[in-house]
Amino acid sequence: MSNNSSHSGFAFFSGMVIGAAIGAIAGLLYAPETGEETRKKVSDKTKELSDELLDQFDDLKENVNKILEDVKKTGTELVEDVKKVGNDVLEDVKKTGAGVIEDVKKIAQK
Repeated sequence: MSNNSSHSGFAFFSGMVIGAAIGAIAGLLYAPETGEETRKKVSDKTKELSDELLDQFDDLKENVNKILEDVKKTGTELVEDVKKVGNDVLEDVKKTGAGVIEDVKKIAQK
């Protein structure tokens, strides 16, 4: 579920960025300014959008790293729990086996 919502968020953000870029370009093309002024505005807007996209990418990377850390931690805890349960079961089997062996020896001596 979280994968779907993060994908939807990224798709929404991508749509916003693309829509903003198209709107900015359309506005610049219809603006009554000189070519130099228009080029400067396009350059400034491109840098602004690029910076915004890089910030969003950094946020995404940070969130992915946090998720990976949580997965590693959970995996490590799970492995430790399985080892503990395995050791407990092994001890129980040894005790039960020792008891069965003693019972068999007693029966054999009779």
